[in-house]
Amino acid sequence: MTEPEFTATGVRIDRWPRSLTRAGEVRIEDGRLSLLTSYGSEIDSAPVDKVRAGRPWFAKPDEAVATVNGTRYRISGMSASGRLLEALKKSSSRP
Repeated sequence: MTEPEFTATGVRIDRWPRSLTRAGEVRIEDGRLSLLTSYGSEIDSAPVDKVRAGRPWFAKPDEAVATVNGTRYRISGMSASGRLLEALKKSSSRP
């Protein structure tokens, strides 16, 4: 089993207008972004080149918005939101 390229735990994952988990996990592994609940169940996942992510101007510094399989998720409580965006960019540029 390979080591994840990026992982952030204890994050809140919302699908407007409701919260899906308050202590979830975001993981990039083998070219795939996965959003997981606090119990490790998969909320959604997709290849990183199919994920759109960013930080809207109105978002707090610890928030990012990701569109996975056509569904928008707000990911917050993650001091590593900039690292997530950078990891997505880096992973999607790999051959």
